[in-house]
Amino acid sequence: MKNIFRQKVFYSDTDSYGVVWHGSYLRWLEMGRVLLCEDRGYKLSELEKMDIVLPVCELNIKYKQSAKLDDIIEVETEVVDCSRFCLTFKQTILDSITKKVCVEAIVKVVAINNQGKLYKTLPLEIKKIFS
Repeated sequence: MKNIFRQKVFYSDTDSYGVVWHGSYLRWLEMGRVLLCEDRGYKLSELEKMDIVLPVCELNIKYKQSAKLDDIIEVETEVVDCSRFCLTFKQTILDSITKKVCVEAIVKVVAINNQGKLYKTLPLEIKKIFS
């Protein structure tokens, strides 16, 4: 299952040249992971009530082309691996008109409890959501 959402590039997303600031892409990647989780029937606030938090533990990002002010981008997010210890997401940000890829990212998250202790294996609830 893949989540795709569109986002307009606003002035606050860009630098003084009208080019998207590199950190804006990270925010959009986070939005994609949150929306995918919601597509699967869980809000992050519900997971937190179940004593599960999913912080990023590894991020590999390739910037391929800059998005610019007023562009409409698409953020595609899918789970490509649900191992014993972590979830791996493949995410792509592309121009919605030209379909040229701006960013490709592989993001790994682990599960911790609300006190910050790492679970030795992913909780069953997470495996049910993403397997």
